[in-house]
Amino acid sequence: MREDGPMPNRLVNETSPYLQQHADNPVDWWPWSPEAFEEARRRKVPVLLSVGYSACHWCHVMAHESFEDELCAAYMNEHFVNIKVDREERPDVDAVYMEAVQAATGQGGWPMTVFLNAEAEPFYFGTYFPPEPRHGMPSFMQVLEGVRTAWVGRPEEVAEVARRIVRDLSGRTLDYGKAGEPGAEELAQALLGLTREYDSVHGGFGGAPKFPPSMVLEFLLRHHARTGSEGALQMAADTCEAMARGGIYDQLGGGFARYAVDRAWVVPHFEKMLYDNALLCRVYAHLWRATGSDLARRVALETADFIVRELRTDQGGFASALDADSADPDTGAHVEGAYYAWTPAQLREVLGDEDGDLAVAYFGVTEEGTFEHGKSVLQLPQEGPAADAARIASVRERLLAARAERPAPGRDDKVVAAWNGLAVAALAECGAYFDRPDLVERATEAADLLVRVHMDGRARLARTSRDGQVGANAGVLEDYGDVAEGFLALASVTGEGVWLEFAGFLLDLVLDRFAAPDGSLYDTAHDAEQLIRRPQDPTDTAAPSGWTAAAGALLSYAAHTGSEAHRTAAERALGVVQALGPRAPRFIGHGLAAAEALLDGPREVAVVGAPQDPELAALHRVALLGTAPGAVVAAGMPRAEDGSGGEFPLLAGRTLVDGAATAYVCRHFVCARPTTDPAELAEQVGTTRA
Repeated sequence: MREDGPMPNRLVNETSPYLQQHADNPVDWWPWSPEAFEEARRRKVPVLLSVGYSACHWCHVMAHESFEDELCAAYMNEHFVNIKVDREERPDVDAVYMEAVQAATGQGGWPMTVFLNAEAEPFYFGTYFPPEPRHGMPSFMQVLEGVRTAWVGRPEEVAEVARRIVRDLSGRTLDYGKAGEPGAEELAQALLGLTREYDSVHGGFGGAPKFPPSMVLEFLLRHHARTGSEGALQMAADTCEAMARGGIYDQLGGGFARYAVDRAWVVPHFEKMLYDNALLCRVYAHLWRATGSDLARRVALETADFIVRELRTDQGGFASALDADSADPDTGAHVEGAYYAWTPAQLREVLGDEDGDLAVAYFGVTEEGTFEHGKSVLQLPQEGPAADAARIASVRERLLAARAERPAPGRDDKVVAAWNGLAVAALAECGAYFDRPDLVERATEAADLLVRVHMDGRARLARTSRDGQVGANAGVLEDYGDVAEGFLALASVTGEGVWLEFAGFLLDLVLDRFAAPDGSLYDTAHDAEQLIRRPQDPTDTAAPSGWTAAAGALLSYAAHTGSEAHRTAAERALGVVQALGPRAPRFIGHGLAAAEALLDGPREVAVVGAPQDPELAALHRVALLGTAPGAVVAAGMPRAEDGSGGEFPLLAGRTLVDGAATAYVCRHFVCARPTTDPAELAEQVGTTRA
């Protein structure tokens, strides 16, 4: 060991901030690579695979307890080849082994710990292991010693276990509804299932821990728009209000934490993820579009501003996450939630007694604390005191400034293609709805980064970049689906057809490289690195599954262009909703939302007029504010039948009526009577907020 610190391991050359956090561990970490498995083969030792991500609290805990311990690291180095994986860079590796962990143990999570042979076949699993036996769990050293004993003393048994696990995984098949796309009956059954699981007291679904049900909320809003179901709208609105008033929402800086540890949204798990905030930003904007809720408008804009302020990189993209942990300003200890929690005394110290007392009551802070060590997470209780808006704004501003003086949580500044696609869609729509051209500009800059850095000359996507340098890992299906969705939303908002073209490039690759002959979709391309199983999962996790994200984008692109190939692919892929929607609606919300668009058409809205014409702008705004599920919007100059003129296929052959800007609303390219009247257009697309 050098006098100035430990010798960095191989992770020092990786671009992932999570991997670099482990570069100074005494563990001789390898990145996921053929060379690591060749080393295990040469040494005749097993592989220890550890998977996590930078904002993961328990990943940091296990690193401090075990991977920074010299004795533990020495044992790992002597008896294993140790591989560290950032699950956000390699979601395919994570998915394959998480499936094995969940199948074997009935649960999963991060850090994920898997022991493999040199053929990458797993034979023992777990998640977090403590440094000493605790709550029925063995210590990490006991696990290491047990695996080592089995590897040396019972090699045939270990080999048979690995073969059986791989055989079981390979034998898993998915009944995804090959009979056809979902209909109104399946979506009604899904709504009924959600109603049964709905928490009528606190909003959301299920108990603790409680996650923001972003994709399900989008389905509920679309279902209400298509059917008029007041129950669907009420569940969405009440859940959104409960989250926005709870501790899971940052009452000072905007943006949502990853999840709440309780069912009432009071105490969050404090990490803030780009994907959560992009999805929720869009949901609250759509809730405002449907209801005019002032709270929904405020939260959508505050969340958009949080994304831009806290996550935007120098290159114009958006960073992945903010850590849950930071240094406590009083003790210096690195703990969860230190940046966000307050005591009454701290509020009074910043604000003075009078405004401090107001803040204590207004934000639901107690002497006992709602979190840990007498501290509270700020909330917005229904029964809080009345206070004028200017005074509350001043309180928030001063508290936010004081909080900025605290040690800030770390930021994982790698740019993930999929999550940036979600952010592009959210910021573009918020900018259009709320007259914030700066948000549209930020969305355009992020989209430009995706094209310049993440897309190669054949339109293939890289999963990540950092500091403007593209990463080595290939994009997976969710990258193609979410980035295409972002480009399509940006095309509708800006009237720039180039974004439709870029979406088409990506979706053509989906059909060519990710689609199976039976219409299902794989998470990885057919020419991607071969793992022990080609991952294929249509269910949502914290973000839309690649399968349903791609299906929704394929459907929108088909509506824009009339492409039967893309429409058919979307319909076949959405067969999974027919199979899973009625029995597991919470886990396929994005597919349900796409199915609502399929049942509604989706509607194709073409708005033609002269550039800079205020009448064109008025019709375009009405079209964008339409609640018709999944409606696509093209706006610009009329396009001649030979393709000259306007930038969108939907504008072909559209003419102005009496020389005025005109809107055409169609389904399957069968159109209603063209109109120059914004009020008539509003009726055709369900606009209530123009």
